[in-house]
Amino acid sequence: MATTRIGLDQLPPAARAAIEKHTGPLLTVKETTDGFNSEIAARVTSTTGSWHIKGLRTDHPRAWTQRREAAVAPFLTGLAPTLDWHVETAGWNLLGFQVLGGHHADYTPGSPDLTEVAALLLRLGETPYPNIELRNAEQRLEHYAARPDDLRHFVGTHLLHTDLNNTNVLVDDHAPQGSKARLVDWAWATRGAAWLDAGYWVIWLIAAGHTPTSAEDWATEIPSWHTAPAEGITAFAAANANIWSEISKAESDPWTMRLATASDAWHAHRRAG
Repeated sequence: MATTRIGLDQLPPAARAAIEKHTGPLLTVKETTDGFNSEIAARVTSTTGSWHIKGLRTDHPRAWTQRREAAVAPFLTGLAPTLDWHVETAGWNLLGFQVLGGHHADYTPGSPDLTEVAALLLRLGETPYPNIELRNAEQRLEHYAARPDDLRHFVGTHLLHTDLNNTNVLVDDHAPQGSKARLVDWAWATRGAAWLDAGYWVIWLIAAGHTPTSAEDWATEIPSWHTAPAEGITAFAAANANIWSEISKAESDPWTMRLATASDAWHAHRRAG
């Protein structure tokens, strides 16, 4: 469920002062609409730079997502925007990220961005697991797997993003080939099998218009996908179909239904062999 947004000007004065301790006096503030998890989301500039600010009240049920992003950020060089500062004051948890250029990735068939996203997931797969505590993939999926034994396929020691929404991928056409894409919004960072992010991407590709076969073909561009057993992929597709079915019963908006339809299509494809 999306979190209600408020403007930066509605922060308590002490929280606003904590921001400006890092940025200096703000010259411009542009509220943004991307993402679902933040109460505060704005791009700001001062004489010293530009930042994307995310914020939640410290008593918000998902305040832990802010702390998780702060914990994982130092390990994401070349994969995500740099976190310049993190403050928790006056009842607010606030993150200040360097602003990235570029556009949201286009996942539709034939898009030139697909090659860059595949390269990004390859780089993520080569990133050492950070020495921080993250929830395990098998824990996140345990209530949705068709059989308890299926969970063994999701166990691993790799850093995963797990939310491959195309708006979480920024592509900068002016960056060097093979490193143009970056992942934002690491609230759902997870520990698990290396191939799972490619699996999450498959669902989003289907939602963008790919057939299940085409989506899986793109997943094969990521080396870790080749380590996944066929029964593990099918188990993952089944678990995600169950997740999106549950979500769609509570939220029947077009965005949710598109993902529920895509996950069902992938699961049906896997069942058909």
